[in-house]
Amino acid sequence: MTDIEAAAQFIAGHARLLERRRFAFIDGDGSAEAVLRALDAYRNADGGLGHLEPDLRAPTSQPSSLLYALEILHEISARDLSLAMSGLDWAETVTHDGGIPFVLADAYGWPHAPWWQSGEVSEPSLLMTAGLAGTARRLGLEHPWIERASEFCWQRLGEVRAGEAYTLRYVVDFLDSVKGDPRAQPALDSIRELIPEDGLMAVSAGSEGEALRPLDLAPRPDHIGRSLFHDEVIERELSTLAEGQQSDGGWTFTWPAWNPAAELEWRGVVTVVALRTLRDYGRLPAIERSA
Repeated sequence: MTDIEAAAQFIAGHARLLERRRFAFIDGDGSAEAVLRALDAYRNADGGLGHLEPDLRAPTSQPSSLLYALEILHEISARDLSLAMSGLDWAETVTHDGGIPFVLADAYGWPHAPWWQSGEVSEPSLLMTAGLAGTARRLGLEHPWIERASEFCWQRLGEVRAGEAYTLRYVVDFLDSVKGDPRAQPALDSIRELIPEDGLMAVSAGSEGEALRPLDLAPRPDHIGRSLFHDEVIERELSTLAEGQQSDGGWTFTWPAWNPAAELEWRGVVTVVALRTLRDYGRLPAIERSA
């Protein structure tokens, strides 16, 4: 069984303030407003966000930081979405042909993990555009960037290939945000053919053994990605996730830890995500508090 008290101790001792606030919200002892205040500290004067990606330690605004911010806003059901709107205003300034790049060139002047390379940095990224467009739609935002980015995604969905695990993840997330569209189910059926029977999706450019798992594509029971996997696969994965809690109370990750600070930051992030997923699937026991 998941040890929430041990997780709380790990988060308190090792995670960023942002993850401490997120954990408190999930645990029921914190507020969305407290999370929002912590998240707002990552906002830059240009409306974008920096510092938020542990493997891309750049103060400059980056698409990945905006993506994480939007995901956190959805996690806490934020009512104040001004940070998201200013982020999309910024996104318009770095978007080309409807798509936003994976990473901007000014990040390379700062410490970053060796896999943060993107060739032509101005080239539109389906991974990043789908992630941002899907999360923005799920937040109920209305912004001209969203429709242009969504059209870019529809045009590029057929280009996804097996081994592009992270792109698959965010394309499925985009389809979840547009599941009322008649194009969504046929697109999902095409993606189903790219997923191995065991549900483990190898990251072709990742480290040895690095893979995304079914719960990465199906983070909630009501997510469209849930229909990609049989019940027994999801039950297996939930048990595997719960059993992944380490002796120090936190969870860990499968990609290389290139920097001690980034390692602890990532462990804080994946611990919060593990607890959120277990909660959403009804696998997180209630914590008992003394009066």
